[in-house]
Amino acid sequence: MTTVQLFVTCLVDSLFPQTGEAVVDILHRLGIRVEFPREQTCCGQPTFNAGLRKDARAIAEHTIKVFEKTEGDIVTPSGSCAHMFRHNYPELFEGDSAWLLRAGALAARTYEFTEYLVDKLGVTDLGAQWYGKLTYHSSCHTLRGIKVDRQPRVLLAHIKGATLVELPHADECCGFGGIMSVEHPELSAEWLKRKISNFEATDSPTLVVTDAGCLMHITGGLHRQKKTQRVMHIAEILNHK
Repeated sequence: MTTVQLFVTCLVDSLFPQTGEAVVDILHRLGIRVEFPREQTCCGQPTFNAGLRKDARAIAEHTIKVFEKTEGDIVTPSGSCAHMFRHNYPELFEGDSAWLLRAGALAARTYEFTEYLVDKLGVTDLGAQWYGKLTYHSSCHTLRGIKVDRQPRVLLAHIKGATLVELPHADECCGFGGIMSVEHPELSAEWLKRKISNFEATDSPTLVVTDAGCLMHITGGLHRQKKTQRVMHIAEILNHK
C-alpha cells in the first residue's frame, strides 16, 4: 500500500480541520495510507516573508528533520506551503551544501493536493457530486509559485452536476498575501473588495480555493459585508457525495 505524509498546515489545523479530514478521506478511498508526523509545525513562510531568515531557517531545519524520519510523498492542501518547501527552503540554505541537499530531498517529495491527485496518481474523477454553480479562484502561490492551475480545474470539471463558471480576473490576488495583509491592510482590503465583487458577478453561491489563506481572508470579507455566499477548499468539494 502506498503511504503519504500529510503536511496539514497551520490554518487547516487551527481553523479548517474539515479540509484536512476531506484530504484524508479522499486519499483513503484511493487506497493510500496517510500518516501524520505530530512534530510538524508551521512551514515558516510568514517568518521568511517578514525577512526573519534566521528564524525561518530554524523552522525549516526542524521540518526537514521531522520528515526525514518518514517515507513516501508529502501531500499538503496548500500551494503556499508547497511553494515554501520547493523554492524558499533552498534559498534559505544557499551556500550550505549539506542542508541544501536535505532541503532538495524534501522539495522533491512535496506535492500540493490537487497536483498529487492528477499528476502523481492520474486521478481526475473522484465521483464527487455537486448540483449547482461553482467558481474557482486561482490562489497566488498555487498558480504562479508552483504553476498548478490545470489540475484543480480538471478535477472540478469532472464533478457530477456542477456547473463551473469562470471567475473574472481569477488570477488576481484576493488580498491576503500572507503578511502583506498585515503590513498593507488598506491595499489588502481593496483587493478583497474587488475579489468579492468578481465573485458576485459569477452568480455562483460557492467559491472554490486551494489555499486556506484565501479561504480565511475571503470568508472574513463576506462575513463583514453580510454576504450569503461561501468559500470552500477544493478538498471538501471533491469529497462531497
